[in-house]
Amino acid sequence: MTQQGVRWTADQVLALAPDAASRKAGSRLGAAGPWSEAGSSEEGTLWGLCKGSGSKPYQTVIDIADAAGPAYKCSCPSRKFPCKHALGLLLLWAGGEGAVAAGSAPDWAEQWIAGRRQRAQEKRTTGVAAAGSGDPEAARRRAERRAVRITAGATELEQRLADLLRGGLAGAEQAGYGMWEETAARMVDAQAPGLAARVRELGSIPSSGPGWPVRLLEECALIHLLDQGWLRRERLPGGLASTVRSRIGLPASADGPPVRDRWLVLAQYDTADSRLTTRRIWLHGVDSGRSALLLSYGAAGRAPELALPVGLELEAEVSAYPGTGQLRAALGEQFAPPAPSTAQPPGVTTDQAAARYGEALRDDPWLDSVPVTLDRVIPTPDAESWQLADADGGSALPLTAAVGSRPGLWRLVALSGGAPVKVFGECGHRGFTPLTAWPEGAGEAVRLC
Repeated sequence: MTQQGVRWTADQVLALAPDAASRKAGSRLGAAGPWSEAGSSEEGTLWGLCKGSGSKPYQTVIDIADAAGPAYKCSCPSRKFPCKHALGLLLLWAGGEGAVAAGSAPDWAEQWIAGRRQRAQEKRTTGVAAAGSGDPEAARRRAERRAVRITAGATELEQRLADLLRGGLAGAEQAGYGMWEETAARMVDAQAPGLAARVRELGSIPSSGPGWPVRLLEECALIHLLDQGWLRRERLPGGLASTVRSRIGLPASADGPPVRDRWLVLAQYDTADSRLTTRRIWLHGVDSGRSALLLSYGAAGRAPELALPVGLELEAEVSAYPGTGQLRAALGEQFAPPAPSTAQPPGVTTDQAAARYGEALRDDPWLDSVPVTLDRVIPTPDAESWQLADADGGSALPLTAAVGSRPGLWRLVALSGGAPVKVFGECGHRGFTPLTAWPEGAGEAVRLC
């Protein structure tokens, strides 16, 4: 990626944009017109001066070689990362050989790059020192105090669920959302954010459409199961106990053995609420066949720092988090810069995808979905929504309800044109959510989300 001639596509660049407005504005700056003194280095640095509304051009510099994705610095006043100038410079560079000349970075760009890499090295050194200087006994006492609070919260939640069922589910519709928000706040006080999140979901189910009592009862059962798992965690197998702690919301470290592989970036998408933006990046190991989920977070209104556009391949180590059936991992050492790839993960049928989700539920009953690549499926409308049908006969998977309102569905339909496609997405009890697709045969990945 950082060498001349190995470049991203425009779609991979635009996948970094924090919002649609930034994509549109950055696309307008992806031509040579507004740029001067643009250049690049073999070390993975881009720089340039972009003409703006003021008398002085904006100084834009990008470090593409960072393991966590590109880092940006621009003298413009924008609070978005990357700003439209950074996106425009990346698009200019992605346009082809000669669009951004190779050379030596100017002083203003070199100072930022050198300072940034020095700070990164100091942070790694400080982190190693801090890891060895903690007080294990104090940490143990803090963990015990938190466990006591969570146990009290889980016990209280069990009582509230029992009261709900004793009074009948119809009472939930009359009580409104306030009852659940107050209960969720109690779980936050108990330092069980995972329980709090699930309780808030309960509040959105009553009056949500036909069949809501069934959905409410199902979610209550899952919360009850999680409560009981925590209250009886000493009797659980080690892996399942770790899964329960993770679902409750206890922090954990990626302590699994590092797995070195060539990892394909299959999907990247963000979800946001009023407090936090969560970025999910799905990886597929070419040699190991393993799936890995990278999570990163940004404060409200800011994109997370980790960015790996779809279609890249990187040789790196990843380490798994604890828990039976858990796919979350941490990105470790990178051995080569990420580069565009036309490789594709192997696919399965829709029947095999459904079976894979069923098997995963044995290890993690609270699992919403699993990553699956479907081979040779055709997007087909049915009576109420859309589904992905096996091109060679057999069954079909319904798409999740939210997909119907996304432009990615129409990109998928246009890519297929009635012909089979390969689709990567998340398969769960609500249906299949397509995230990335490839046309029949060889071809670049098309991002759907």
